[in-house]
Amino acid sequence: MTNVFDTLVERGYIEQVTHEELKDLLGKEKVPFYIGFDPTADSLHIGHFISLMVASHMQKAGHKPILLIGGGTATIGDPSGKTDMRRMMSREEIDHNVECFKKQMSRFLSFEGENAAIIVNNADWLLNLNFIEFMRDIGSLFSVNKMLTAECYKQRMERGLTFFELGYMLMQSYDFLKLYEQYGCKLQLGGNDQWSNILGGVDLIRRIGHSDSFGLTFKLLTTKEGKKMGKTEKGALWLDPNKTSPYEFYQYWRNIADEDVKNVLSLITFLPMDEIEKLCAYNDERINEAKRIAAFEITKLIHGEEEAIKAEEVAKALFGGSGSLENMPTTKINDTNISILDAMITIGFAPSKGQARTLITQGGISLNDEKVTDTNYVLSDADFKDGFAILKKGKKVFHKLEK
Repeated sequence: MTNVFDTLVERGYIEQVTHEELKDLLGKEKVPFYIGFDPTADSLHIGHFISLMVASHMQKAGHKPILLIGGGTATIGDPSGKTDMRRMMSREEIDHNVECFKKQMSRFLSFEGENAAIIVNNADWLLNLNFIEFMRDIGSLFSVNKMLTAECYKQRMERGLTFFELGYMLMQSYDFLKLYEQYGCKLQLGGNDQWSNILGGVDLIRRIGHSDSFGLTFKLLTTKEGKKMGKTEKGALWLDPNKTSPYEFYQYWRNIADEDVKNVLSLITFLPMDEIEKLCAYNDERINEAKRIAAFEITKLIHGEEEAIKAEEVAKALFGGSGSLENMPTTKINDTNISILDAMITIGFAPSKGQARTLITQGGISLNDEKVTDTNYVLSDADFKDGFAILKKGKKVFHKLEK
């Protein structure tokens, strides 16, 4: 059995581990592990996909994935990385998001076979907890002094930390204990921002007399400057094609910085590392081929090969003079006599007329390859040659208007 620890190190995933003996364990036996997902939206985004990639590597090496949906903890909200208390969600909202997550996760992991992935929802055991019993059995094992030294709580102290939020670490730690007892789960994985919560769960299991609980955190997907990747002008880079189109998704990766290509290829594609090394060996225009391959491979993973080919065809048509415009992001309009400002707002180039005007005056908008200079311009039938007009923002963002 391949020791997946070596694979994760080679590809640059691992940030921290709680115990060094984890490496030997992963090479000797099949280890059930879990990763948690908060259902705070109705789609996963590219940040979550790192978790799914790690889970996929683990499963391919023979280990069993347990995908925990935080239907219970989402009613509190994880304070990690937050300066304000998160809005509490209704059970109906959470249930809807859980169903959306299940559909997306099923594309990336196998739910059949000896080490089939399973999906569990911590609402099943958290929502009906007896408070007195929980605080006696679990709360008594946690030191508040120690908890308050955790990074996830430090930054909330000045603004005010509620007891409600303080309970999040206890809830997540209890999740690990429940999965340990029910499924033999010995390992919790998560992004590096989850380190404090993961330590809480590992320590809880060891405090009650077991020595085989472990935690591992992986790096977040960031640029060389340390900024989180996956943010666009419209917000997060979603895995749902209705929120982020396959073309927009493809273009995001096609336009990453040269110095970020190797990291992206290593973390969110399955290309062999020797191939990645060859692709990223250049510091000149040849790195563009690595970007193209990265964009295609990542889009294929999320949306399938057919959508990746379509996205690449659009990119070729726009930037290379070949390919098809058929699959460009498109909006149908009822009236061709639409103002340029309204058109920009309709397709999401700007959230308001004020910002749309600013983009035009700064020279950032083109219509059918002609720079727009008049903020009062109104489109007409003449702009819709062959039944469509193409608006461009900057050099790389295109949108087709169809009548």
